[in-house]
Amino acid sequence: MPAATDNAERRRELAAFLRSRRERIQPEEVGFAPGGRRRTPGLRREEVAQLAGVGVTWYTWLEQGRDINVSAQVIEAISRTLRLDRLERNHLYTLAGIALGPAKNACAALPASIQKMLDKFSPYPAQVLNARYDVLAFNDAYTKVIIDMAAVPLEERNLLWLTFVSDEWRCAFTDGDSIRMHMVAGYRAALADHLGEPSWQDLTDRLLASSPLFAELWERYDVAAPSAKIKLLQNEKVGLLRMEPANLWLTQLGQVRATVYTPVDQETEAKLHTLVYG
Repeated sequence: MPAATDNAERRRELAAFLRSRRERIQPEEVGFAPGGRRRTPGLRREEVAQLAGVGVTWYTWLEQGRDINVSAQVIEAISRTLRLDRLERNHLYTLAGIALGPAKNACAALPASIQKMLDKFSPYPAQVLNARYDVLAFNDAYTKVIIDMAAVPLEERNLLWLTFVSDEWRCAFTDGDSIRMHMVAGYRAALADHLGEPSWQDLTDRLLASSPLFAELWERYDVAAPSAKIKLLQNEKVGLLRMEPANLWLTQLGQVRATVYTPVDQETEAKLHTLVYG
């Protein structure tokens, strides 16, 4: 099937899917007064647009199957407004032509063996990342030593976002300048395999708009591979930790790696045991 025909069919499917999801929600379920004359069941288009925070004309065009650009941020807002479950959300992203980033319950989407592996690394902090620096899984040691990722909202579990934008969730690596430069260079290198993918472009645009430092580093056009450099972390309970990241590539999952932070000296080893086991 030619690409243009395939895209047109996908837009028609998207339009029909949005209508079907909109029509199953009763106005009173989302705070609108019941009653009034309605030509179709469920919510009106303008009500969906209002709840999702998008323009009425834009949403109407989307539901009409017009060829318009959509961002992952807007599709996510529509997904929440229409109360889509995980499978429906994934389907909406696919129809919109947007590659999925970390979804709700993304950790559960990984094989159970991956989480078991991470848990066995304790007291060493460990996490699973994709090429976009989305955090897909982590162990309890990671939450106690580096950052309480379990308390971070799912939509913010991206290390670039946490490092450059979020004030609340930044962790205390003492060599932050070097880490930030390397992360941006690593992200640019990974982006080469994903040029034109809306979810990557959306993340890049949001980082550029939200962080002058990211924008400054982005203009350097540096590229780098994931780092194995020793990391220094200042912990408020036990003081300085010296850890070396080991990257384990999970090839069956694509561009996904587990990073395990291992102590480089006995003092750090003892401190990790104290932090994790008390």
